[in-house]
Amino acid sequence: MATSLAPRRSEVRPPLPATAHGPGPGRWPHLRRRLTDNALAYGFLAAGILSFAYFSWYPLIRGITLSFQQDNLITDPQWVGLGNYRTLLADPLFWTAWKNTAEFTGLALVFGYAVPFVIAVLLNELRHFKAYFRIAVYLPVMLPPIVSVMLWQYFYDPGQGLFNTLLHGAHLPTSQWVQSPHTAMISLVLVSTWANMGGATLMYLAALQSIPGELYEAAELDGAGMWARLRHVTVPQMRFVMLVLLLLQIISTMQVFIEPFQMTGFTNPSTITVMTLIYRYAFAVNNDFGLAAAMSVLLFVVLAVFAAVYLRLTRDGDQG
Repeated sequence: MATSLAPRRSEVRPPLPATAHGPGPGRWPHLRRRLTDNALAYGFLAAGILSFAYFSWYPLIRGITLSFQQDNLITDPQWVGLGNYRTLLADPLFWTAWKNTAEFTGLALVFGYAVPFVIAVLLNELRHFKAYFRIAVYLPVMLPPIVSVMLWQYFYDPGQGLFNTLLHGAHLPTSQWVQSPHTAMISLVLVSTWANMGGATLMYLAALQSIPGELYEAAELDGAGMWARLRHVTVPQMRFVMLVLLLLQIISTMQVFIEPFQMTGFTNPSTITVMTLIYRYAFAVNNDFGLAAAMSVLLFVVLAVFAAVYLRLTRDGDQG
């Protein structure tokens, strides 16, 4: 029997649409809409990049350039090269400020880093009034920093301050607090810890609540007590959060300014820090913004190097 050469119905291919050879009549509106949407997206992206460059990168580049000049923002700047950096190294307050800043950072790690973790663990163990205590812990963060410092100024007042009044009522010796070089730094650390620990406490608390309860149940079945669970379950599970907060804590405390400036001024050698010395160079004594910019550049370099080394060490530790 002869075989038909006509293709079967299933083998018949439909004709190619007009868009395969060129844009059909419905293609242009769709293409125009895509171009319009992309142009709008690129416009927003460009605005964000320009804003970031103007408010972040330009001040950074301008500050580095200014560090090689002598400029009071009134007369024309003079190029001095490395003269500002040589002046800094020859200033005794330069080394005093770095020593005080390092001391403040070390004390802040003892109180401002450990205390929020302990408070978070205690809040996590509470069964009642959790919301109340969370608000109470976070309340100081909602206050403007200058308000917190002025409140503690009243507490530290050597005459009628709250702390000396309580000590006097308990027949204990009073203290000069921020006026004494022996207690000034620890007094500033207490102010900073009280004002800023709320945010770290809530971060620790959120990390604690994300730990699976099965891990604690397994540890209890193995006979682990509270300290053993804290050491072998809580701390390892919160390691990443603790490392990040440690880095942020050090970077933040190295830039402390409001507490020493408001409570002891920028002339007290026992509490002068890097940031207060920058203010002293720029506005108070020298009126030399180039010298202040050089100090700022050195602070930026120290923090950048520390952050890079810290991240490298923690990354190697995670990989090991």
